[in-house]
Amino acid sequence: MVEVFKTNVATKETAAELLQSLQSLLPLATINFDLQDCDRVLRIEIKGNTIQELVKTHLKEKNLVCEALE
Repeated sequence: MVEVFKTNVATKETAAELLQSLQSLLPLATINFDLQDCDRVLRIEIKGNTIQELVKTHLKEKNLVCEALE
């Protein structure tokens, strides 16, 4: 399953920090940011159930906005 999120992540440094923390939460996932996209897209590929709430909560704890794209 691939989950795609619109974020307000603005810098490569913030994206790198989030990649590291998300990878700790989801060690079997493939995770990347596309900061060139107007939605500053976060993509997470993982086998199994949806992880939307986990990801949204994790970013919210860091005062960032995140919403799933349908």
